[in-house]
Amino acid sequence: MAMADAANTSRFEDDTNRELGDHTETQSVPAPVDAREIGANAGSSTDQDGDGQETQNEGRAAPRFTLLIRAAKIVSSHGEFVCVVRDVSETGVAVRLFHAVPDGDPLELHMPGGGVHEMQNVWQRDNEAGFQFTNPIDVNRMIHQIGEFPKRGLRLGLFFPIMIKTLRGTSEAVVENISQQGARFESEEDFAIDQTVRITCEEGGGALKDVRAKIRWRRDSQYGVVFDDTLTLSDFSRFAARLQCPRLLD
Repeated sequence: MAMADAANTSRFEDDTNRELGDHTETQSVPAPVDAREIGANAGSSTDQDGDGQETQNEGRAAPRFTLLIRAAKIVSSHGEFVCVVRDVSETGVAVRLFHAVPDGDPLELHMPGGGVHEMQNVWQRDNEAGFQFTNPIDVNRMIHQIGEFPKRGLRLGLFFPIMIKTLRGTSEAVVENISQQGARFESEEDFAIDQTVRITCEEGGGALKDVRAKIRWRRDSQYGVVFDDTLTLSDFSRFAARLQCPRLLD
């Protein structure tokens, strides 16, 4: 059973990473549907076949907007958690997760560009979940990432201690936000622009263990670093869950 679960998890991660890497465009159809209809029947979404032609599976209650794949975050009283937006309408959204749905009513969906949408969980099944928005949203703005930060990547506002190693020794610091590509931290130690450091966090299951990074900017005691190796979305997501609410991974 454990081997089967591991295989299913691996297939899920492979599918998600492939979709994130391969699809940057969106497809839309005119009529939105309720969140309860988004994902009500597994596999009943608008997909593209191997020739790039749009196909429509049977069993759909109504057409909907389809958003081909975009990372976002769900914010609850327990913290900020990574998700992958799949389908969206004016009234609801379906997402993929790498762990259970965080508790909270209402929850908020935060898009990287700055959009924030209050919502309630309607259904969840395995690594997927559907939510209904408290108020109808502007789907076009979400699809085209219209907002205060249209080109910003996904980042989480997590605060946790780290150790930073350099040729001069080891110093303490506190991360203030983190993305797959880098982080912002605060430290009393002085670091130079373009200096190479190694970052370790004892918490979070080892996703940040002896991670090689480079200092990119400094502002007083705050620093920005870029990781040499980008974190996978699954590692990033599970790291955040372990730091904030480990039971979501049970």
